[in-house]
Amino acid sequence: MAEEIVNRIANNKNLITFDLEEYYPEGKRILFDIKDWLFEGLLLREKDFRKQVSDHDWSTYRDAYVALTCSSDAIIPGWAYLLLTSSLIPYTKKVVVGSLETLETILYNEIINHLDVSRYQDKFLIIKGCANKPVPEGAYISLIQKLQPVAKSIMYGEACSSVPLYKKK
Repeated sequence: MAEEIVNRIANNKNLITFDLEEYYPEGKRILFDIKDWLFEGLLLREKDFRKQVSDHDWSTYRDAYVALTCSSDAIIPGWAYLLLTSSLIPYTKKVVVGSLETLETILYNEIINHLDVSRYQDKFLIIKGCANKPVPEGAYISLIQKLQPVAKSIMYGEACSSVPLYKKK
């Protein structure tokens, strides 16, 4: 009779799996492209722009995370993003300038910066790699920078197929 194969890593009680997906901030993500508010998609006319801002129904962004961008090659003055943000503040959870990936990275960086990592002191950690939610690569970089000073060892992936990243000397 063949011996049963036992996954010692998966059964290790001292091994902690850190899943960034568990920290995913729930809420709608919206990419707001101001190109459509520009004259011919290229020129910001202050009077027209301000009118669109004042006429727009900002309540549709309630409890959303918003990334402001301009997909055309227009030069956008800094005050335009500030004006939009000022109108969005009463409704949104967060506003950033950039892509949706930039938004996700900023959200995760804020979460990681506020993590209490003392419980991971001298522990063996696996940073879970597979995610069903959009966890940006930058979040993993921020996480290892936060965990490495306290962890005994850090691996990446799943318990059955992890890649060693760091081991305290």
